[in-house]
Amino acid sequence: MNTKSFNYLILKKKYLKFLKRSETKGKPIIDKVGKLNRFYLPLSNWIYEVYKKDNKIKIIGLSGGQGSGKSTITKILKFILKLRYGLELCVFSIDDFYKTRAERLKMSKKVHPLFLTRGVPGTHDISLIEKTFIKLKKKNFSTVLIPKFDKSTDNRIKKSKWMKVTKQPNVIIFEGWCVGAKNQKKNFLKKGINIIENKYDKDLRWRNEVNHYLSSSYKKIFNKIDKLIYLKAPSFNYIFRWRLNQEQKLKLTSKNKKIMSKAEVKKFILFYERITRQMMRDFSKISDLTVFLDKKHRSIKMKFF
Repeated sequence: MNTKSFNYLILKKKYLKFLKRSETKGKPIIDKVGKLNRFYLPLSNWIYEVYKKDNKIKIIGLSGGQGSGKSTITKILKFILKLRYGLELCVFSIDDFYKTRAERLKMSKKVHPLFLTRGVPGTHDISLIEKTFIKLKKKNFSTVLIPKFDKSTDNRIKKSKWMKVTKQPNVIIFEGWCVGAKNQKKNFLKKGINIIENKYDKDLRWRNEVNHYLSSSYKKIFNKIDKLIYLKAPSFNYIFRWRLNQEQKLKLTSKNKKIMSKAEVKKFILFYERITRQMMRDFSKISDLTVFLDKKHRSIKMKFF
């Protein structure tokens, strides 16, 4: 592309302004313009080409472990695709479709106590996700409400504060740590991989239920995705570090909100470990495009499948 073009200069200015707001004290973002040219612009062009094949609304999945940068990436892609290609984007996370705390409490009593903790398949309102996709793609489009979940209160916020989509999108970006995950073979569930499974799921009931959700209702939703982008961390150890970094950033930007301690974050990600590790192994099977991240959270290469 011609980096001297007027549109590029406007885009770069907006991009740098966004990153400046995102930076935290002592942690500057390295090689900002290089990342724009080598990562964000090629990725945006790829999404645009997917849409232009038939000019029909596309659902792009964006997946990766906790703290891998999904939210930041979607925000940047949204204004690049608008400024450069004139595309309307609707961006939301599977996290915003968590069941309410009351619903999960009921589930924890009826199915298994571990379902009280949000995160794993079974703790999302899949029916609401499906209805949202249908409404966003409907020919006679009208305003669509997207739920919002407040992680600091561990509950969905009131409906009056949900996101309003007033223009029909050309592209829907559906992001989340488990988006695109596949169920495991039953023999893989037998051996516990951490203290959560070994101590609180000795009879495998929780694991089997989560796996069943992945093979049924979640599979149905994930099959609606046209293309999936996967952000691959160097190892599971970095998922913990990056998730902890998220909490530290939240502490700087959110006043009077409950923040998880290091120990709480370490315990929390154990609920995600089995599926996260499986997705890291299956990246070439589940994704159309994998972005490999280095230890410093930088994209080092992209590979198409």
